[in-house]
Amino acid sequence: MPITSFKSRNKSRSLLVGNAYYPGPIAVFTGGYISTYSNIMDYVTISNTGNATDFGDLLQAKYILAACASSTRGLIGGGSTDGSSGSNVIEYITIATTGNATDFGDLTVGRYYLASCNSDTRGIWAGGTTGGSSYQNVIDYVTIATTGNATDFGDLTVARLYLGSCSSPTRGLFAGGAAASYSNVIDYITIASTGNATDFGDLSAASVYITGCGSSTRGIFHLGYIAADSNTLEYVTIASTGNTTDFGDLTSARNNDAGASSQTRGLWAGGIPGNINVIDYVTISNTGNATDFGDLTSGRAYLTGLSSGNGGITA
Repeated sequence: MPITSFKSRNKSRSLLVGNAYYPGPIAVFTGGYISTYSNIMDYVTISNTGNATDFGDLLQAKYILAACASSTRGLIGGGSTDGSSGSNVIEYITIATTGNATDFGDLTVGRYYLASCNSDTRGIWAGGTTGGSSYQNVIDYVTIATTGNATDFGDLTVARLYLGSCSSPTRGLFAGGAAASYSNVIDYITIASTGNATDFGDLSAASVYITGCGSSTRGIFHLGYIAADSNTLEYVTIASTGNTTDFGDLTSARNNDAGASSQTRGLWAGGIPGNINVIDYVTISNTGNATDFGDLTSGRAYLTGLSSGNGGITA
């Protein structure tokens, strides 16, 4: 099914689905784990509440993967197909057209439990594990418009997995995670350059299974697991450095969910316990608790999200 998009003078987006226009952008949730590894991709229009619709399939069923996007193309990288080794495969979708993913190239290191962010032009992946206790500090990048293998960008300040991410058009942030112990560290990079990450500040608590999203100015992190499953949301102003501030709560405590956003709304989908099908949303500019958005096509955890209007894309 084609989803034809256009931009008006004020850069608002509309999507033609069948014979009806819907305001964009869209979020796509990919992969995960149900009773086994999943190749599912489903999507929602972020400005409308409602249930997700099938988008297509990944090349392989996989979980604990990471995704990023420009306004036209979504990239899904890493993950695991067996729960013990990391994939180096990057796949891509054309967001304006539903359908199956296509091979893009390879990450510099095959890994899972990694995080991803982007600008309009670059996709970034950071951290993760190749399996066992092999914690990674690797950051690599691609040019989203051009297929091909990733290139080394630099290193995180601390090697870790289970971390979360968000971005503005200029900065990428990587938060929390674990190596020998849980971390509260937030790192940042300047996306247009290469080089090692720099300390940004701290989460309120050392935590793992972090998921992030945001606008071009504000990043929001779900602290998935602290001493137990968590519903805590915290935020930062991306252009400055400093510690997080309380934002509000998800509708229920969970971990291993997926985040995606427009410039105005943040969404969190899926997770455990119980392979949740719930999608929650917040208004990014206002602090407060999340509201029910709708449901995924299949309840699942260990999935990832991307969107055609996320904070890394110029508003």
